[in-house]
Amino acid sequence: MLDVFYTIDVEVWCDGWENIDQKFPDAFARYVHGLSGTYGLPYQLDVLRAHGLKSVCFVEPLFAGRFGMGPLEEMVGLIEASGHEAQLHMHPEWVDEARQALLPNVQGKRQHLRYYSLEEQTSLIATGIEWLMRAGAPRPTAFRAGSFAFNADTLTALLRNEIFIDSSYNASMFGPSSGVSPGQLLAWPAMIQGVQELPMTVYNDGRGLRHTQLTACSSDELECLLWQALEQQVPALVILSHNFELLNANLSNVDKVLVKRLHRLCEFLEKNSDCFNVRGLRDPLIYPPAPSTAVSLASPLWRTAARTLEQAWRRVY
Repeated sequence: MLDVFYTIDVEVWCDGWENIDQKFPDAFARYVHGLSGTYGLPYQLDVLRAHGLKSVCFVEPLFAGRFGMGPLEEMVGLIEASGHEAQLHMHPEWVDEARQALLPNVQGKRQHLRYYSLEEQTSLIATGIEWLMRAGAPRPTAFRAGSFAFNADTLTALLRNEIFIDSSYNASMFGPSSGVSPGQLLAWPAMIQGVQELPMTVYNDGRGLRHTQLTACSSDELECLLWQALEQQVPALVILSHNFELLNANLSNVDKVLVKRLHRLCEFLEKNSDCFNVRGLRDPLIYPPAPSTAVSLASPLWRTAARTLEQAWRRVY
């Protein structure tokens, strides 16, 4: 059986950094609840739950340093009340926006966690844990860096904070330059520096590596990759989504293609629950070492072409 992790990065943005106090209420409503209160985070959680599936919601808490704990409590409450998991996500773009300093001598933005020292990362992760728990979440057991932009220091910082699962490695983005597992692309769970690394699932679509994301992969690709991973005895497959992913790029309309894709994926996973174990990250992960022969997930070019046409239709539609 293949462990499947349906992960949702839960975050709020204000379309730039100007006038964010005025923009935040509308931004929060759209990013969290969707369009007119539909097709946001609650919708995704309800669809998953209706099919007996659990999601791992990596929740970004640092925005609360600007806007208070109330919105964060609302996000965590939605997740936990629906039977899903709130775990820790972090976008340090919020650090210099906090009303009370989160770190000493912060001037300007450092977009990625990898731009912070080990001591700074350790402190920020500790703050994130504290704020998630104050918002009503159980103590986080897993972490994902914003934009997957972590480094080897991040694993040490997690270990210091007693978080033993990380899902920040993405071979199609910052993974190869992270200093984690240098000279090797991680496509298989691995114990590194005392932390279980659960890498983002990537595959070769005929043009290069692509990570497995609801908005970036067609239904055919997702189902093909799931069967392929099972056949190759890959122990875990990680799918990415976001709380706002069912809306179009400017959050002005529902993306009906994505809604249909979510329903089809959930139906597929429920129907084949004897093969795919959709699970959370509160229980320990125990996986065998990677085999000497690299596992390679791939999708043929004709599926890539079909997905490209579908994505073009989505943009026009």
